[in-house]
Amino acid sequence: MMITKEKSPRIWLSGAHFINDISTGMLNPIMPFISAKLGISMAIATVVLSISNITANILQPIFGFFADNIQRRAFIFWGLVMSSIFIPFAPIAPNIKILMLCIILGSIGSSIFHPQALGLITKFAGNENVSTKVGVFIAMGSLGFSCGPIVSAFITQYLGLSKIPFLSLLGLSWAYLMFFMMPKIVDSAVKRVRIQFSVAFKDIIVNSRLRLLTVISILKTLITTSCSILLPFLWKNLGHTPSYIGISLFLFIAAGAVGSFISGRVENKFGYKFVLYFSMISTLPLMGIFMLIHASHPVLSMFVFALMGLCTMMATPIIMVTAQNVIPEYKSIIAGIINGFSWGVVAIFMSMAGFWAQAQGITTVLLVVACIPAVCSPIIRKL
Repeated sequence: MMITKEKSPRIWLSGAHFINDISTGMLNPIMPFISAKLGISMAIATVVLSISNITANILQPIFGFFADNIQRRAFIFWGLVMSSIFIPFAPIAPNIKILMLCIILGSIGSSIFHPQALGLITKFAGNENVSTKVGVFIAMGSLGFSCGPIVSAFITQYLGLSKIPFLSLLGLSWAYLMFFMMPKIVDSAVKRVRIQFSVAFKDIIVNSRLRLLTVISILKTLITTSCSILLPFLWKNLGHTPSYIGISLFLFIAAGAVGSFISGRVENKFGYKFVLYFSMISTLPLMGIFMLIHASHPVLSMFVFALMGLCTMMATPIIMVTAQNVIPEYKSIIAGIINGFSWGVVAIFMSMAGFWAQAQGITTVLLVVACIPAVCSPIIRKL
């Protein structure tokens, strides 16, 4: 297949998204083993992961503002470099302070990378099949996020936590090559317009459609984050190995990548509201089935869990493109809100959910969480 000049930037950005999200996805399955090494409880480990999600996501609208204003490529390079260096070194931290420092700095790198990358991917997508092209970009990130758990889990089980820092070489090599291969941003029309911080965020906050899409994004993120953080502790308590945990999270997020990839086609056939309704409602029965069989039929429950990931993440590209089309001049800022702020809000909830799960049980918390998007699905009518 011939790679055109228009396709080349999307390939480099999608590859960077894949590699960046390998780093951000690698900690969840091995955190029970890191916490055991450092002697910290599940509740504290959940707070650590929540802080990682907060710093990786809630700052994205701010970095999106700067990305929209400076019109330079620096964010995609330095964001990838930071996440590739600091997160792989977190598992070998000798104490919780160093662990937190590595996680925060690496997560900030991911927060720097995402808004500009999402803004650029729509810039290079052209005017046709934008949802599909953005879906491919998001799918590559989901695929990377799914590979992170399986890579870190197998390294932990067979080589040890001390070997995980070698993964830094992958991201550093891609960032170096991308620096020379990605075209520079040249758009004089955009440069004449300096976006004012207060004006931009006021325009976004007062827009009722954007507020609604942000709420839907938060509800969707609630499922993926809760499962990714809490289920590894449930599986470890049941005696499963790191490789089982890694494979389970891989299937969940990889299926989500498939959902992101096909969402544009499903939208074209059935409409975007159908995709949103299906994505929000289907999680509840699937979570119920998973909880019924996860202990007695662990292999079958893996595939139910994967189907949950596909259904949950199918709506992600549609939410992103719909939101960016509301105010096109703020693409990176809006990407930071939908892809970042939403995750940050959920991460704040998860910092408390860890204590709740420790007191009431992980299954109870996940079943309650799965009810929330289904119950709130009627808000889609307001779009």
